Amino acid sequence: MVQDLPPQGGYEPRNLPARGFRPGYYLLGMFAVMGYGWYKYIKGVRELNELGREKMWSRIHLIPLLQAENDRDQVRRYWADQDREQELLGRRTKVYHSDRFVRPTYGISPTNISK
Repeated sequence: MVQDLPPQGGYEPRNLPARGFRPGYYLLGMFAVMGYGWYKYIKGVRELNELGREKMWSRIHLIPLLQAENDRDQVRRYWADQDREQELLGRRTKVYHSDRFVRPTYGISPTNISK
């Protein structure tokens, strides 16, 4: 049996163009896309840091307002408690037997206890 071989002198050279772009162009495109992604990521991180800083400063500036509101509420409760004692006992009483102001503590107890 005769084997199929190339012709004597070989085949003529063929011109087959390469498909697609050169690999360097693909690398350049990939680095461009990744560079843009990193740019947006870093910009977003900086924006988040700035928003966090703004939130912290807004809370810092709100502390005096919230403290004053809490103080007014405690004074209102204190005077209401004094009036209630006046009404029940007929006189104003001092718990600690001094004129020094002691900040009251209020404990919240549940209204209904379930087992």
